[in-house]
Amino acid sequence: MTARFNHTIIASIDAAEMADFYRDLLEAAEAPSWGPFVNVEIADGVLLQFAAPPMEFPPQHYAYLLDDAHFDRAYGIITDRGLDHWADPQRSTPGEINHEHGGRGVYLLDPSGHYLELITQPYL
Repeated sequence: MTARFNHTIIASIDAAEMADFYRDLLEAAEAPSWGPFVNVEIADGVLLQFAAPPMEFPPQHYAYLLDDAHFDRAYGIITDRGLDHWADPQRSTPGEINHEHGGRGVYLLDPSGHYLELITQPYL
């Protein structure tokens, strides 16, 4: 069997706030939480586990593939909430989206400072 992605722990300043943010933006499902983890579930049963580590953490990059309708809804949330966003990872084109790889994409920061990338077409 080929390996499949199952879960990841995302370091969070406030795990509950992060779970709410991702639940709204990614339309993630509620998932049981335990111990230090506040969990949400995205497609294919992938679990995103949010937890506050006992140390400072560097920002990470997380990219999510959305269909066009979901991208429109997510981008609506981004603009309605006045969230800073960019068309590029260098943050040189604020308030815009890109049209690379035959689709659309946008970059933003989550409440803990991680870089999120939302795209409608995979790179490969």
